[in-house]
Amino acid sequence: MNLWTTVLLASVISFATKFAGYVVPQAILDHPLTDRVMHYLPVALLSALIAVQTFTAGSGSITLDARAAGLAVAMICLLLRAPFLAVVVAAAVTTALLRAAGIG
Repeated sequence: MNLWTTVLLASVISFATKFAGYVVPQAILDHPLTDRVMHYLPVALLSALIAVQTFTAGSGSITLDARAAGLAVAMICLLLRAPFLAVVVAAAVTTALLRAAGIG
């Protein structure tokens, strides 16, 4: 099973659990473990998609290039509580400059 199949399968499972919320009794949905899992599942899926797009090349091998540097800059900006637009612009500019310099 390749990485995209895993991501798609996780997305289907996430959708199915959201849909099941309409038919599952409220007592099960109010359980603390269920609440914790459903609270963090979208974050985990988004993180997986970001990791796949940042650290893989066309052949599926792990690579470090300008995209990883852009992600690092975005993480630093988020830690400094920069506005979202500033985070996106800083990451894009970093990636573009490194690619223009021939590094990535």
